[in-house]
Amino acid sequence: QVQFVESGGGLVQPGGSLRLSCAASGSSFPFYAMGWSRQAPGKQHEFVAHITNGGYTNYADSVKGRFTISGDIAKNTVYLQMNKMQLEDTAVYYCNARGATTGGSEFTSWGQGTQVTVSS
Repeated sequence: QVQFVESGGGLVQPGGSLRLSCAASGSSFPFYAMGWSRQAPGKQHEFVAHITNGGYTNYADSVKGRFTISGDIAKNTVYLQMNKMQLEDTAVYYCNARGATTGGSEFTSWGQGTQVTVSS
């Protein structure tokens, strides 16, 4: 069973910065991508960013230019640098990792989430 260690969440003022970290372990198969998603109170779970083992990155429009994802997929680690944070960024942030079995079945594993609160 895949286990995640997420850290870096907390309280930040509007315009401030936070850096989330995630390390995964215990997978029987390699990951090919890792990323972050979030869920705000009363809202649907939404994609934030991901990075592939080839270094390709993708971002939600709402965070482009403010958030930067980085990591080493081979080491099962991913980070999310969040700058110029806005009240709307308040949410529980979830790390995720995607891989495939030797049979070709894809799977996604999820972390337990870390709370990020933007408030003055």
